[in-house]
Amino acid sequence: MIRELVINVFAPFVGTVAYVILFNVPRRYYISCGITGTVGWLVYQFTLTAVSASTASFFAALAAVFLSRMLTVRMKCPITIFLLAGIIPLVPGAGIYYTAYYLVTNQLAAAGQRGLESVKVAFGIVLGIAFVVSIPREVFQIHYWRGRKRRKRLKDINQM
Repeated sequence: MIRELVINVFAPFVGTVAYVILFNVPRRYYISCGITGTVGWLVYQFTLTAVSASTASFFAALAAVFLSRMLTVRMKCPITIFLLAGIIPLVPGAGIYYTAYYLVTNQLAAAGQRGLESVKVAFGIVLGIAFVVSIPREVFQIHYWRGRKRRKRLKDINQM
């Protein structure tokens, strides 16, 4: 149990960092990208026990993209750095590979099943990205929340 947890934390972190190194992301973002990929993978693993793979991918993408948005504001950089790194562990690469394999070996029923499953997982990832990216950027900035609290206090004072 402990060994599996360590592997499920270490492997996505290293895989995500290797991906960002391959695509020349600046060094100061390596740890943040690795954490984003790890969080997405851990949410996927924990929700996979209760729901289907496509729904687990949706929730994992929500977590990874939400963390990406927070890191984008905090580190003042484009969201694509963290967004792509965060969803890399979730991409259904094996499903797509086996779909192509079954098509080549003329096992059309298995290819259709694997292909549909891969499309559902990809669609879950896309929906997770769309939900979080549609939230305005100001929500992720601390100035927004401080100003909102101040406005509420002023409104309460004016109503007295």
